[in-house]
Amino acid sequence: MAEKAQAPFPFQMQTWQRYANGYSGMVVAPTGFGKTYSVFLAVVVDYLNHPENYPKGLKLLWISPLRSLAKDLAKAMSTAIDEIGLDWSVQVRNGDTPTKIRRQQERLMPDILLTTPETMHLLFSQKKNSRWFKDLKCVAVDEWHELLGNKRGVLTELTLARLKNLSPKLQIWGITATIGNLEEAKNVLLPYKGLKTTQVVAKQNKKLDVISVLPDEIEVLPWAGHLGAKMVDKIIPIIYENTTTLIFTNTRGQSELWYQLILKSAPELAGLLAIHHGSIDKKLRNWIEDSISSGDLKAVVCTSSLDLGVDFKPVDCVIQIGSAKGVARFVQRAGRSGHSPYEKSKIYFVPTHSLELVEVSALKEAIKNKEIESRDPMVLTYDVLVQFMVTNAVGEGFDSDKLFELIHETHAFSYMTKDEWLWCLNFITKGGKTLSTYEEFHKVVFDDEDGLYKVKSRRISMLHRMNIGAIVSEAMMLVKFISGGYVGMIEEFFISKLKPGDSFILAGRVLELVTIKDMSALVRRSKAKKAITPSWLGGRLPLTSHLSHYLRLKLSQSLEPKRLEKELRFLNPLIATQDKNSHIPKADEFLVEMIETRDGHHLFMYPFEGRLVHEVMSSLIAYRISKLKQLTFTIAMNDYGFELLSDQPIPLDDGNVADILTKDNLMDDVIASINASEMASRKFRDIAVISGLVVQSQPGNRKNNKSLQSSSGLIFRVLEDHEPDNLLLRQAYTEVFNQQLEEARLKSAFERISNSKIIVKYASSFTPLSFPLKVDSLRGTMSNESLDKRIQRIKAQTQKID
Repeated sequence: MAEKAQAPFPFQMQTWQRYANGYSGMVVAPTGFGKTYSVFLAVVVDYLNHPENYPKGLKLLWISPLRSLAKDLAKAMSTAIDEIGLDWSVQVRNGDTPTKIRRQQERLMPDILLTTPETMHLLFSQKKNSRWFKDLKCVAVDEWHELLGNKRGVLTELTLARLKNLSPKLQIWGITATIGNLEEAKNVLLPYKGLKTTQVVAKQNKKLDVISVLPDEIEVLPWAGHLGAKMVDKIIPIIYENTTTLIFTNTRGQSELWYQLILKSAPELAGLLAIHHGSIDKKLRNWIEDSISSGDLKAVVCTSSLDLGVDFKPVDCVIQIGSAKGVARFVQRAGRSGHSPYEKSKIYFVPTHSLELVEVSALKEAIKNKEIESRDPMVLTYDVLVQFMVTNAVGEGFDSDKLFELIHETHAFSYMTKDEWLWCLNFITKGGKTLSTYEEFHKVVFDDEDGLYKVKSRRISMLHRMNIGAIVSEAMMLVKFISGGYVGMIEEFFISKLKPGDSFILAGRVLELVTIKDMSALVRRSKAKKAITPSWLGGRLPLTSHLSHYLRLKLSQSLEPKRLEKELRFLNPLIATQDKNSHIPKADEFLVEMIETRDGHHLFMYPFEGRLVHEVMSSLIAYRISKLKQLTFTIAMNDYGFELLSDQPIPLDDGNVADILTKDNLMDDVIASINASEMASRKFRDIAVISGLVVQSQPGNRKNNKSLQSSSGLIFRVLEDHEPDNLLLRQAYTEVFNQQLEEARLKSAFERISNSKIIVKYASSFTPLSFPLKVDSLRGTMSNESLDKRIQRIKAQTQKID
């Protein structure tokens, strides 16, 4: 480093010192400041000072969430080791590693091994695997914030517990970007009693330049997606001004659209522009990543597939198309540019409709105040636990009491009781109370000779190894007429919430749900005039609570011209129109708008809590209103609010609005308003796959979602009828409430609303806040008139009334 005239940062030296003194810990530093070297070189420096403490074999184990990260890191580590003059070997092991290399590693592990949480569990399923880890000195968990908060994080916690058990002097180090709950993140990673722990936080701040790309004129009545295509001509000069630009979108569909828009506007970029997302072929993805590194590409349109720390030196600019949905995600994407401590990260925000300019103003405020979202760790994920138990039984076998102690030390299972542990043990040996008569669930047996629980069937061992992991894919469902005939595809998340008899819109048709069978929704044509517009997962990326808070704050400040940022000054015509025709809600107010048009009676509410929460809230409010008067509603929602549309007057006014928005009986009413059992059945499929109740992958065959749902749905119904206290069944309902219904955030929103002044406004036409919701409800409806023409007609009528 000295030869390259690069002095180490204080946080790096602090990490090296703490590691040398026997500490485990977590390093927190911005992107591009050398977090990797802080931990990697700590081990190297300690080895150079005390080589006698490092036996032959594996010394440093590096766990990262992405395969692409491992490839880059291995290259950087090998270069550094060669320059230092060490004869250490650095290797990668994951799903892409050839069989020949794996067998070589199993005979003699490299000095440094870079891998993923899933591959670690595969290694634990090998016979005599302890020998590889008994002299391990350090394990590093990279991008810990990305693992924390999901089941891959729980896999990592269990990995660390076993490694700590095999090598008691093991030092554990996490590497993370800034998140809102750093102390909790450290405690989840390092829960072990007697472990000396520390947190090293870099004092250096990454300079970040957030630039809004403003449209030529303000749309007083904005609608989502409309402005985006008009902004492409403003993006082309930015691409040419910079060496390499990453253009982030939130969905694969959006990335494909923008790739085509840019090429159409600047055909000379053909060959210099690429597209990168999770559905792109692996070879092509690798070629794109190599081409970015070598500076051969001018721009790449991408999704979250390039969010994480792949180190692309030529990237000096990032463009965010539309809402980033969260402060942490926005900052992380910005950090992909200027990937060096001495460079400024530069990110352009391109709105896809006018109201998103309020969001960029909110983002700037949150970044200034260093308000970053928390990641909540998962606990008591029994599906991951039973998978881990079987993994140990496939590998070397386990002693029940010792494994319970090991698992109980982790944060995820520190609340587990001995009775719950015995339930898990009974589940893997006998299939639990209900499935005990089925031989296929008797996976693990107790070996009287050595007192260990083991898997003795070669077939069960093979199938288990093929299905290790905690990543499950989102499923699509076929929509078919009950009389025969195919309608289209729809996301399972959306359809599973509907009850038989509910109407929804697909392919321009109003359809009534008759029943759900496996992975098919059977429907008939509906005579209902109103129906629910489907939401799609890609657009359901939830607006975080932090960003929601700052959005409400910025909107409430928008009438104070002296303190306005340029984005809000630019939005002044829109803000003024909203204030004139309705109201701008202050931070302690909640706005409800009632509008009557020739389409019917509209109710708009604006919680600013993100699409996911609004999806649940809208069903809840519709249910509560239906108790006053039987009405059918068309429901639409976006990140800012939701709309209920009925062909009859809605019985809501100043007198009863507080009762409709009450926090009393909240979750009881939510359960009554949605199909919680069907949602839990869908969630149970994922749990059944992870826990091994249903086998997804077999030699030469991988079950499709239809087959999985059929098998897991049958088990779900049997358990509901005969074993309602089954831990996996209980977990399915817990995950539905915590993740899909966001119970905690929903309760918090209703708590805030109950403490707010509720403002009910009767507008004569659509307002700037309500118009985007109206457009969203129009997208799925059938009409001979094009969507654009209908929107222009409604705008003209509205402006006439104004």
